[in-house]
Amino acid sequence: MPRRRDGAAAPALRRTRSVAAVAAVVTVGAGLGLRAAATGSAAKYGGDALYTVLVLTLVVLVAPRLTPLRAAGTALAVSWAVEFLQLTALPAELSRHSVVARLVLGSTFNAPDLFWYVVGAAAGCLLHTALAPSGGPSREVGHAPRRR
Repeated sequence: MPRRRDGAAAPALRRTRSVAAVAAVVTVGAGLGLRAAATGSAAKYGGDALYTVLVLTLVVLVAPRLTPLRAAGTALAVSWAVEFLQLTALPAELSRHSVVARLVLGSTFNAPDLFWYVVGAAAGCLLHTALAPSGGPSREVGHAPRRR
């Protein structure tokens, strides 16, 4: 991981990862709270959006230098991939044997979920943009910006 000449990259990366870790915990709490407080479509589709927000926080933990838009795009791609995987028998089979697999992979394809993943990615991107340190690692990909 390259360091900026001013040495600010390492603390900024730690801050970005710390915020992402806290956001992941808050997102899981929000999902559990939503399941406890809501029923029907609100719980299902709100949970879909929060699923993608959680994936986004995990993407930022792994790759804190990604821009908010790229992190959101990656989270959306992962969410859609998991949903399309449900067109096969694999997630349903794994879900029958594991609660964790059921939570992560689901079991049944549902086309409206694809839209709610977009909602989650957009909300997560906006939140990531608001929380990202200006000029910090989450605003750039690769090396530090050129100085003139």
